[in-house]
Amino acid sequence: MLTAGLAFAGDAPDRDAAIRTDPQALAAALDQGAVLPLWRGKPLTGGEAADLGWLAAGHPALAAGEAPVYLGRSGGTARFAQDISSWTPPAGQAAVEAGFLDPSVQRHPDLPPDAGFAELRGLMARLSPEDGALAATAKALTGWHASHRFCAACGAPSLPERGGWQRRCPACGAAHFPRTDPVVIMLVLRGNRTLIGRSAGWPPAMYSCLAGFVEPGETIEAAVRREVAEETGVRIGRVRYLASQPWPFPASLMVGCLAVAESEEITLDPEELEAARWVSREEMAEAMAGGHAELRAPRAGAIAQAMLAAWIADRLD
Repeated sequence: MLTAGLAFAGDAPDRDAAIRTDPQALAAALDQGAVLPLWRGKPLTGGEAADLGWLAAGHPALAAGEAPVYLGRSGGTARFAQDISSWTPPAGQAAVEAGFLDPSVQRHPDLPPDAGFAELRGLMARLSPEDGALAATAKALTGWHASHRFCAACGAPSLPERGGWQRRCPACGAAHFPRTDPVVIMLVLRGNRTLIGRSAGWPPAMYSCLAGFVEPGETIEAAVRREVAEETGVRIGRVRYLASQPWPFPASLMVGCLAVAESEEITLDPEELEAARWVSREEMAEAMAGGHAELRAPRAGAIAQAMLAAWIADRLD
């Protein structure tokens, strides 16, 4: 099954949406529940708990946080997330702002020494399916609040409500809701080869499936054909859906598709891609195994990696 091993795509917890409009029920759930703190989008991990670092409401590490957002119920426990980005890490623990992945870990003095805030991209393959779904929701939702503090209608500061699933403008009354941006990601095939590309700033030799945002008024199929044509000049015929994956970097839904190419000459758009190439199934298998001299496969847990692995194993149907 293509969705097996996909990060963030496990069975979602019970979102318990019915209590979002009940402040007393939310307060009671928070009092008895668990809170996942995030610092600049990096969830707490390690410590005495499982992979994610859940804390009790009122823990000293949460003192500088924003209002908690309600994620739902998991394992019989109410789960919340809280952005504590206003906390300043100790000297020498600054985040690495540039690059594909921030390898730094920030450790809070009020938490166990083995607990720290780590980049979700580096954690995603080892989180349980349920923890992955919770972490993705937490990162996307807290990120939306951080970047949408003002009303898009009148510019006044807005306030969170409904457990963090809405913001309301007190000045004009406008309601605002978390956004998800659909992105098509394509396994482009022509015979025994697939078309892959790389963006500037990726780790050396890393290639992946082509991808791009769906534009307003566009179907998924049209977006697949347009994106491949814009980035590489390759014409696409038949398109079919394969699988989807929430991708909280910052708030996307990856829509995986198989796309059959009708041409093969590559005309690269250098503003979109640094390089693109056709590779055979055998070459891609070698890259997935880590033995190719020029190719590095997509990160484990990503939908691109899952689609390529399914193609290599002839498990797409």
